[in-house]
Amino acid sequence: MQGEEYTAVANALREGNLDKAPISDAERLLLRFVETLTKHAYKITNEQVEELRNIGWSNPQIAEAVYIGALFNFFVRVADAFDIHPPLDFDPNGIPPVIDKA
Repeated sequence: MQGEEYTAVANALREGNLDKAPISDAERLLLRFVETLTKHAYKITNEQVEELRNIGWSNPQIAEAVYIGALFNFFVRVADAFDIHPPLDFDPNGIPPVIDKA
């Protein structure tokens, strides 16, 4: 999601406030699933996946969320291990609060 129309979504996600993000219930549930994948992948349950299916996500879409989430986690861990940081001017708003909490 890019562009002015998604500013409210981007700001809510930067703050780590998924409930504030103006997104659909299906998108919110998928993002909560990816949050579980990121923080505690071993806690993903069959019920959680079934809930995604019931709200309308297909198996290929759920799998894609897992692949993309895992890939981004991989990139972040490699960057952390090698102490790689984006240039300070990369994000004019500074480090997102959600990252500062981590």
